[in-house]
Amino acid sequence: MNRLHPRVLLAWSFGLLLAGLLLGGLGRAVAAEPTVLRVGVLKFGTVSWELDVIRYHGLDRQYGVALEVVELANKDATAIALQGGAVDIIVTDWLWVSRQRDAGADYTFVAYSEASGALMVRPDGGIRSLGDLAGKRIGVAGSALDKSWLLLRAHTQRTAGRELMDSARVVFAAPPLLNEKFLQGELDAVLNFWQYAARLQAQGMVPLVQVQDLLAGLGVPGRLPLIGYVFSERLAAARPDAVRGFIAASRAAQALLRTSDAEWARLQPLTGATDAATLAALREGYRRGIPSGSAADHQAAIQAAYRVLAETGGAVLVGKSAGLAPGTVWQGW
Repeated sequence: MNRLHPRVLLAWSFGLLLAGLLLGGLGRAVAAEPTVLRVGVLKFGTVSWELDVIRYHGLDRQYGVALEVVELANKDATAIALQGGAVDIIVTDWLWVSRQRDAGADYTFVAYSEASGALMVRPDGGIRSLGDLAGKRIGVAGSALDKSWLLLRAHTQRTAGRELMDSARVVFAAPPLLNEKFLQGELDAVLNFWQYAARLQAQGMVPLVQVQDLLAGLGVPGRLPLIGYVFSERLAAARPDAVRGFIAASRAAQALLRTSDAEWARLQPLTGATDAATLAALREGYRRGIPSGSAADHQAAIQAAYRVLAETGGAVLVGKSAGLAPGTVWQGW
């Protein structure tokens, strides 16, 4: 039997050891590669502010994710992109998630924002309470099935025994148009999304009521998340660390936006704010909407709000289901 020369044997052993070290290092490098997650967002939506913070500060990679932002034209386009597999995550409301689950889909929701709309009035307009809205011209963002509008209607019915659709003159339109018509004096009050209400506040208008402030009187506990990050349970099962990493990056970005005015100054071009007052109003409105509480807290608030909305909006809004579909709110974080 041939024996290897000791020097040859030593060289061969050293080569194996070196190869093992190199392959081991390569394995760790491959394992450390961040997971790509594609997030579909509206090009000019407020979600893009947070995603910009995540990417600018490398928070996605810090938590093992490579964030890919896909800009889309409108809310319907984001839903189509998610359903077609073009993106992994979108931002939408839990009503959509519940209806999709009732239809057999496996989408689930993690709270992104508790920022609510507000009913804005002029400080000298003579409207001091919801009772003063009788006969007034009210602009409402979106459609007759907007959640904030339905919650306001339900609150007015319970507290004043009055149906706003009958007692006031209501106009539904796009948020920017409503602000314009309100400032021109063609509307007496406007119920608009939080970022548009903030812009009105920067111009001296005042909130008659914040939608979040209506909830306690409607039996909704705590604060209500209105929109959230939505993804499939299949994604969460296949890439749990990536999904949790993305949520952790989101929370880290929100913590920075909660405390750093300098970060808001950096974001100003992205917000579209053209003056300090508007930027400050947007900043404070965003900060009020940063989610609080646990997934269980969000579940309780959403379930209670669902019952109110189902009663007020009916089957056109919620479909045939009398309750929130199980699994709508993700409990995995």
